[in-house]
Amino acid sequence: MDITAEMFPVCRANEIERQSSEQQWLIESVWARDAVGIIGGAPKCCKSWFGLDMAVSIASGTPCLGRFVVKDPGPTLVFLAEDAIGAVRARLEALCAQRRLDIDGLNLYAITASTVRLDLEADQQRLNATLSALRPRLLLLDPLVRLHRLDENSAADISKLLGFIREMQRTHDTAIALTHHASKKHRAQPGQALRGSSDLHAFGDSNAYLARRKQRIVLTLEHRCAKPPDPIEMELVSRPNGSATHLEIVTPLNADTTSLADRALVFLQHSSKPLTRTAIRNHLKVNNQRLGETLTELNRQGLVLQTPKGWVPLDNHHESATT
Repeated sequence: MDITAEMFPVCRANEIERQSSEQQWLIESVWARDAVGIIGGAPKCCKSWFGLDMAVSIASGTPCLGRFVVKDPGPTLVFLAEDAIGAVRARLEALCAQRRLDIDGLNLYAITASTVRLDLEADQQRLNATLSALRPRLLLLDPLVRLHRLDENSAADISKLLGFIREMQRTHDTAIALTHHASKKHRAQPGQALRGSSDLHAFGDSNAYLARRKQRIVLTLEHRCAKPPDPIEMELVSRPNGSATHLEIVTPLNADTTSLADRALVFLQHSSKPLTRTAIRNHLKVNNQRLGETLTELNRQGLVLQTPKGWVPLDNHHESATT
């Protein structure tokens, strides 16, 4: 044993920097900041649509699925191995149309190479260089099975591959989402249905699992360090002319959240001035995350607006701005 070797850096527990609630999330309740994880599900369960919804949300700063607030917007990078690059653009244009975004201003990049092999050193180096240049908040790789030629059932092979992905996450301070197939068989935990080594389930800091239930998609979220929301039902919808295809939440807000929405709206309507989120939370005595989700939903419905001075009911905004 070499007793002259340099020791690892350490610090006392009280010297570890605290992480605020604002620093915890990349997308509130959906994906932790700098998290690696799996978007899993059987084929044709809209895994790619969900991954792209995340990427567009982060790149534009708009709510994911129209509800979940992006806490750390910035550039994103995607690679869809099973889609022609023209098909990728068509999906992105649909998501932009639904949000009334101009794709010319979207801070999203797509890898245009025909293949990316995460098990080859040359491609690992190219990915490392790409992440270093772009510094994306999120890297979406879809699907994992097309990104290597290893034995999925080999813990040794998959562990080495996941080790490289974790290294990229830590080196570049970026979240990484891998889409991966799962079997249709029911499991106690959705992650147990992921194809291949069990290391894939254990790997994720944040995981998202999609499953079909008749005409709907059920999204189940999982986090290493936070309590996930209840499962969410969605549908893949389009406008009558077939444009603006996107995932839309169809689960009604529960009774408590609906009541909170009513209380928040009434409180804002009876206020003579804009109200900060803190002021609303203190008055209603509610959880900060629930209030944030409720205000986002009210904003999506066109009932409230966030101004530089605080939240206002939308029908009073013009009056407040001119007085």
